[in-house]
Amino acid sequence: MTKRPYGHYPNKDRNADRGQRVERGEERDPNRRSAGDGGRGAGSEEGPIHIFGVHAADAALRNPKRIIRQALITENGENRLKEAITARTAMGSIKFARVMPRDIDRKLGPDTVHQGILLEVEALAEPSLEDLADSPESAGPLVILDQVTDPHNVGAILRSAAVFGAQGLVMTRRHSPPLGGALAKSASGALEHVPIVLVPNLARALAQLGQLAYWRVGLDGTGDKTVEAETFKGNVAIILGAEGRGLRQLTQEHCDVLARISGSGPLDSLNVSNAAAVTLHLAAMRRRIAATKPA
Repeated sequence: MTKRPYGHYPNKDRNADRGQRVERGEERDPNRRSAGDGGRGAGSEEGPIHIFGVHAADAALRNPKRIIRQALITENGENRLKEAITARTAMGSIKFARVMPRDIDRKLGPDTVHQGILLEVEALAEPSLEDLADSPESAGPLVILDQVTDPHNVGAILRSAAVFGAQGLVMTRRHSPPLGGALAKSASGALEHVPIVLVPNLARALAQLGQLAYWRVGLDGTGDKTVEAETFKGNVAIILGAEGRGLRQLTQEHCDVLARISGSGPLDSLNVSNAAAVTLHLAAMRRRIAATKPA
């Protein structure tokens, strides 16, 4: 059975004619931003960033590094976030406005599940690749995304990165979802904990990581090696490709190894966020075992 890139859908027609369907208005452009997406692209400098949903807002309110311009909150939302609001108030003044759910609906759209809270915030300070390379040796792998545009997938990957102690996340400034909105909600608070670097050119970033002594593992269903064979010692970067096409050719050329996740079931591929979770868990387990062995 031919292995497919992680995130590949068996029905190729879903991706092959996407551009034509977008042009005809039959499908939403994945790179078109809406208010519910967070208000702007990952590398944009204009407009507020929207964070909504209880878990995402709770983490943002508790993060002293997150500047909050305004908080729109319903009575129910305030009841669910009392402790986080108290924590934020202790940090200094914050502009709260009690609103009705329909007031938030008007800003985000009626289909957005905001749970009665909307924060308008500023972007967090962005570290450099060198900053991440200086992370403690106990830190997990660096996660790198090659034009993964779906905010729910990126949010889920961020959540796994936070759970398994990843060094951080690297994405391109273009062809990446906004750092707020649906991504923040799917990340369930992880956006406030995982450092994110946005780069203009992924190939150059991968080359730089090679110079910083990173072992670069590209996840690909056609890889000759398996992730189970990796030790995940030292600085390791895990590179994952976009839904459908996987890693781009130039990205593959900047990987030290292309590896696949072994499976024994009837399906031969995983969604990109699931592939990230499996690999990050394996890396965390390997590092934990290595740390308990006598020197």
